[in-house]
Amino acid sequence: MEFVAEATIRTQFGKGAAREIRRSGQIPAVLYGQGTSRLIQLDPKAIQNILVAQAGSTGLISLTIDGDEQAPQRTAVIQDVQRDPLAGSILHVDLLEVSMDKPVRVKVPVHITGGVPIGVKRDQGVVNQPMRELHIECLPNVIPDQIDVDASALGINQGIHIRDLQAGEGIKILDDPDGMVVNVTVPISEEKLSAMLTSEAAPATEAPEPERAADASAAPANPSDSPK
Repeated sequence: MEFVAEATIRTQFGKGAAREIRRSGQIPAVLYGQGTSRLIQLDPKAIQNILVAQAGSTGLISLTIDGDEQAPQRTAVIQDVQRDPLAGSILHVDLLEVSMDKPVRVKVPVHITGGVPIGVKRDQGVVNQPMRELHIECLPNVIPDQIDVDASALGINQGIHIRDLQAGEGIKILDDPDGMVVNVTVPISEEKLSAMLTSEAAPATEAPEPERAADASAAPANPSDSPK
């Protein structure tokens, strides 16, 4: 999927300049690629819309840069997003310029398909998804929106590893082949859960008392140190 965004060249950098850019309703960003980096600013709503639509950094962005006389039209992907830890608002974005004939490395979400696994329907197992994103390498025009993983046939204590996946032609998964993507495990019993909670609630052993500091009320060794 391809998106459209507009940016403006910025000449100032640093925390103070970044705050001023955010006050103006824009966000600071850096466009990396071709051995260079370009300081830009853009509309946070455009980036938010891309993130919501893609649930990751897989969407190609047709980026128009106002003030860039050399190459005002670029193609890029989102490489990193910094957010305010409390408000969740976007603070800064890193973009990576891509060439349509050169492979790029991006993260794509994992989408579990096939409905409820057999081990859950038949044996009341529990589905776990340790990996929700995969790192892949491919040409920009074949970047998938997501990688589908059919877990419907999984029974108790069965799982799907990265080595079991078929990502698609021209797509290379870079993560550890032994990594577990999704599995079905035995449900925890009420007795075991109760024992775990009891163990966690047990009081910790009393720590040894730290060394006491010298008595502040003691008279100083040197009379000249006494307060006047």
